[in-house]
This record gives sequence, C-alpha cells and structure tokens, in this order.
Amino acid sequence: MTINDWRAGLRLELEKLVDAAVFVGARQQDVYTAILDEIGQLRLAYERDPDPADDVCEQVIEEPSNNWPAADKG
Repeated sequence: MTINDWRAGLRLELEKLVDAAVFVGARQQDVYTAILDEIGQLRLAYERDPDPADDVCEQVIEEPSNNWPAADKG
C-alpha cells in the first residue's frame, strides 16, 4: 500500500464519518472541529510516546518466600 492509497482510504473513511454525523443532525463544521481535535490529541500522544507497542508491561513475578510457618514443618 502506498501513501497515496492510504490517504485515499483515510479520506473515504472520514467522509463516511462526516456524512453519518451530519445525517443524524450534527453541523458539518462541528464534525470537522471534532476530527481535528482528535487528530491533535493523537499527535500529542505520539510525541510523548512514538512507539506505544514497545511499552510491554513487565510483570514482576516474585519467588515465593520460604518463611511461612508451614515451610518449616516438613
């Protein structure tokens, strides 16, 4: 997929969203404003963390301790 293919697909999806919102009564300008606001928030999130996929949560697995009373009885 080229960047032009991606942009064409994005434009088509955005047009569908705008048309659907206007159909249910939203003003077209309000929809555009909301889309631009969401894009701005995504841009800021990307600037803070450009690759969120590398944020794998590392779970700390603690070894069980042997200081339980039952561990002394054996």
